[in-house]
Parts: sequence; structure tokens; C-alpha cells
Amino acid sequence: MSAKRPLIAVLTGAGISTDSGIPDYRGPQGLWQRDPGAQELVTIGPYLADPRVRRRSWLMRRDAGAVGAEPNAGHLALVELERSGLPVRVLTQNVDGLHRRSGLPERKVLELHGTAQQVQCVRCRVRGPMARALERVAAGEPDPACEECGGVLKPCTVMFGEALDPVVLDQAEAIAKACDLFVAVGTLLQVYPVAALPQAALEAGARLVIVNAEPTPYDPVAHEVIREPISLALPALVRRIIAGEFTGEPVGDPGRE
Repeated sequence: MSAKRPLIAVLTGAGISTDSGIPDYRGPQGLWQRDPGAQELVTIGPYLADPRVRRRSWLMRRDAGAVGAEPNAGHLALVELERSGLPVRVLTQNVDGLHRRSGLPERKVLELHGTAQQVQCVRCRVRGPMARALERVAAGEPDPACEECGGVLKPCTVMFGEALDPVVLDQAEAIAKACDLFVAVGTLLQVYPVAALPQAALEAGARLVIVNAEPTPYDPVAHEVIREPISLALPALVRRIIAGEFTGEPVGDPGRE
């Protein structure tokens, strides 16, 4: 019987998608720095209570660029890692859907904060494509309502003031505790409970690698911190992982997990 192959867990944040034209939120040039009031547009209380907030929120989504964005070299590097035969799970804070579009198998991507590719009515819970809602905005509906019941539409994302799905969070924690290598990419590791995942991995004996332009609270305990641009750094890191630098033996003849 062959030895168990090491599990690689990759946590991704907004930084991995900036090269796809999607701005981040908390970085030095992030949306919150440029427009602190924009956080209200993705906070559930004001969003549900104030039509003016919803109208501004829809304009922000229209202009964000996420709908037409394409995966970049960072996303594709994780596809290469998965196809090497190593067991890989991607835990993403992003709602842009680019990991799925890049070619990663759906079962290997856990979208911790939901997806912005769909909308849901807060009254009848029916779902539909975000693209359809944005078409209605472009056609002159500033605050498109549910076409089934007239209720408020919101993206299928976890907004500020909402809790993460406990089932999804439990899955993420189980992966963090089971992995041999935990890689945090493009995230400041400041938002809990997701920011606790690297600690869970460390306590279970995993190695921690951080790829991020800005310092994070975990830098002092990480086994390696990489500051280079993600679209350059992540492909290089993936090659090292496949070669066995972090996990022991190189992959060799790739199998499928």
C-alpha cells in the first residue's frame, strides 16, 4: 500500500484576484481606504433597511468588474497543484467564483463567504443569476426586486452582520486540522472566524506559508513569508510544493485524489 499523500490546504483572500481586475477591500489601496462609507453597502442591516443603500450597492456591483473577470496566473497555479496528484483543498474568502472558473473541481473549493454569481430573495429565498439582476440595473431598475414575490434581492454572499454557514465553517476547520501544509494567499488574516484557520493548522502540526504583500498577525509563526506579487510568487511556490520541498517526497508519477 502506498503512503498517504500530504494534504495541502490553501486559504485565499482578495489579493489573489486583484490581477484579474477585482479590487481588494482592506489593503492600502483597498476600497475601504478609498471610500470608508462603502462598507455600509455590504452590511446587512443598512442594506435591508434603506433603498438608497441598495441602489448604491447595485451600482458598486455593476462597476466592480467581477462578472467579466478571468482567472489569473495565481488561480491557474492552484489548478496545476491540484492536477499534480497531491490532495488539495482551496478555502476561499472570495465571492468572485474565479477558482471554479479556473478549472478546479467544485468539490475541492469551499467558498467561505458564499458567491456573488447568484442573488437570492430575502423573502421567498428563490435564487437567480447575478448577471440577470445586473442586466436589470443596466436597463434602468436601480433596485431590482425579486421577480417571483417582489422581495429584496441580495447577493448569495455573507454580508457584514451575517454569520458564516456553520456547516461550511466546520468543513474548513476540519480541513485545516487535517492538512500537512497550510498556505494563506492574499489575505491579511484579520477577519474571524476564518482568521483562526491557520492557528488550527499550526496546532495540528501543519507547516504555514504566507503569500501576501502586507504583514499579517501570523508572520512571526509562519514557516515562510513571501512578499512577491501573487501572480509570480504562487506559481513558483506551487513548483516547490510539487517538487516535495514542503511535504517530503516529490509527486513523481501524478495520481488523482
